[in-house]
Amino acid sequence: MPRWLPRALVLALALYACFQLGSWAFHQLIGLLVNILVAFFLALAIEPAVGRMAARGMRRGLATFLVFFTVMVVGVGFVVLLGSMLAGQIVDMVENFPKYLDSLINWMNQTFHTELSRVEVQDSVLRSDWLRKYVQNSATGVLDVSATVLGGLFKLLTIFLFSFYFAADGPRLRRALCSVLPPARQTEVLRAWEIAVDKTGGYLYSRGLMALISGVAHFILLEILGVPYAPALAVWVGLVSQFIPTIGTYLAGALPMLIAFTEDPWYALWVLVFVVVYQQFENYVLQPKLTSKTVDIHPAVAFGSVIAGTALLGAVGALIAIPAVATLQAFLGAYVKRYDVTDDPRVHGHRRYGEAVVARLQQALHQRKDQGQAPSREVSSRARRQSAGAVRGPAPGHPSRRPAT
Repeated sequence: MPRWLPRALVLALALYACFQLGSWAFHQLIGLLVNILVAFFLALAIEPAVGRMAARGMRRGLATFLVFFTVMVVGVGFVVLLGSMLAGQIVDMVENFPKYLDSLINWMNQTFHTELSRVEVQDSVLRSDWLRKYVQNSATGVLDVSATVLGGLFKLLTIFLFSFYFAADGPRLRRALCSVLPPARQTEVLRAWEIAVDKTGGYLYSRGLMALISGVAHFILLEILGVPYAPALAVWVGLVSQFIPTIGTYLAGALPMLIAFTEDPWYALWVLVFVVVYQQFENYVLQPKLTSKTVDIHPAVAFGSVIAGTALLGAVGALIAIPAVATLQAFLGAYVKRYDVTDDPRVHGHRRYGEAVVARLQQALHQRKDQGQAPSREVSSRARRQSAGAVRGPAPGHPSRRPAT
């Protein structure tokens, strides 16, 4: 046996053990890493506001706390409005359940010629085995729901804590990162950081402003139609329509349409028409003006990035996909060299056949004209040389020509 073989086997086994240990640690810590990633993007989003407040003399910790407090108040207000709407709808459904049941029993008696009554239906439902099993499963599922809610609150607290530290200690974090890099790399890292802050903050601020405009517009429509819970529905439409690209407006408009349909089917039609018209106004008028200076992403790229982010990280990936793609696009645009595009009609699209034929005929006529002018230029230049020689006379020392006798 060669002497190096035992060492090679021990080294291979050690590397395999380290790989397995690293893979196990990564899978155990992937939740924490995702929370840190979300906290980093959230810190980048609030960095411009914190920076402006710090530039006016306020401490970064206090400025970060004020920004987070404002965000928390807005989030709690949205949850309260949406929760009150859902609670009110559930209460209305419970109160009107006997009426719905009576109408259903009357329809079944008239259609199938049966003699059912509400008392018999209620007794059969209350004494059924599936209801007892459902209640038992629901009682055991309450613990799972409680654990899920507590886990979500803990993740939310973790994200807010890390994002608070990232935003409050942003300069210190940048100095610590640049201290281990050479000066040339420090400039590149700071430039990338600045691009990420500008694009992420600009994206969230522009989307927030468009969400506010969309919410106000839909609130006015719902108030005019008399649809209940107009404030909560307006906030729902504003947030969902802006932070889910391309199809977010239609998904957000489904809930107001459903609530409006319970009041009057024509109200639902009016809501649908308004959603479609407002989507066109937002795509062609409002969004280009608001996102021209912050972040400009093609709708197909935005939609594809959201799908990819959802496939990778779920709902978290859907939220951070567009800021990440905007940052990457800006970073590549700053370093990728671009050239002037040639003035070719094919760049702007294929021309029609008639236009192509006309262009070829014009090109052929120009070529023939140039070929016809070339000999005439040679003849005229030769004539000018001969006339110049006649005027000057024979050159000195040159025998004069005499006519032959």
